[in-house]
Amino acid sequence: MRDIKGNSLADRQKNANKAKQALLEKMRAAPKPDDPDVVAKRAARSALLAANKAERERRRAEKEAAERAEAERVAAAEAAAREEAERKQREEADKIVALLAEQKAARDARYAARKKRKA
Repeated sequence: MRDIKGNSLADRQKNANKAKQALLEKMRAAPKPDDPDVVAKRAARSALLAANKAERERRRAEKEAAERAEAERVAAAEAAAREEAERKQREEADKIVALLAEQKAARDARYAARKKRKA
C-alpha cells in the first residue's frame, strides 16, 4: 500500500538516512571539551559556583550571628526579669518583716500598758 503523500519505502529510508547524517554532522560540529570557548565557559561556571557558595556561607554566618545575638538578648531580658522578680520578692519579705516588727511592738506596748494598769 502506498502512503497518502505518495512516499514509497525507498523515499522514507532515504529521508531517514539524511536525518541521521544531519545529526552526525551536527555532533561533529559541536565544540570539543578542549575547545577554548568551552574551557572559558567551564571556568566562568566554576567561578560563578564558587561565588554562589561564598555568598551562601556569608548568609549562613550572618544568620548564625543574628540568632546568637537574639539568644543573648533573650537571655539578658530573662535575667533582668528574674532579678526584678527577686527584688520584688525581697521587698515583699522586708515589708512583711517590718509589719511583723510593728505588730510585735504594738503588742508589747499593749502588754506593757496592761501590766502597768494592773500594777
